[in-house]
Amino acid sequence: MTVHSELGPGLLEKFYELAFCRELELRGIPFARQFPIRLHYKGAPLGDQFVDLVIANLVVVELKSVERVSDTHLAQLTSYMRSAKLPLGLLFNFNVARMKDGMYRRILARETPIPSAFLNSDPPSA
Repeated sequence: MTVHSELGPGLLEKFYELAFCRELELRGIPFARQFPIRLHYKGAPLGDQFVDLVIANLVVVELKSVERVSDTHLAQLTSYMRSAKLPLGLLFNFNVARMKDGMYRRILARETPIPSAFLNSDPPSA
């Protein structure tokens, strides 16, 4: 909300990402920007996809600056969460008059396993 209050709507996504990261740094919250997730299909590597942010090895954050968040945007967030095996996802659309109208949360089902490597490792660096 602080980033949106300072910058307002209408900027490119990359500026919100940089400002969001700066806000996390100032608050001492561990995060990784453009976090790579290696994709596989039937045992064969497909390549990496990059998530905007992973916070504290638990939360996938996808940042948008679009007129309207679509079902495809929310499906993308869920896909990132599954690929990263992380339980919580947040999508923030900064192109809104009130930030509360641009916030979306997704939670994976409890039966989705979270690898112990994510729970016991040091958070990735910024």
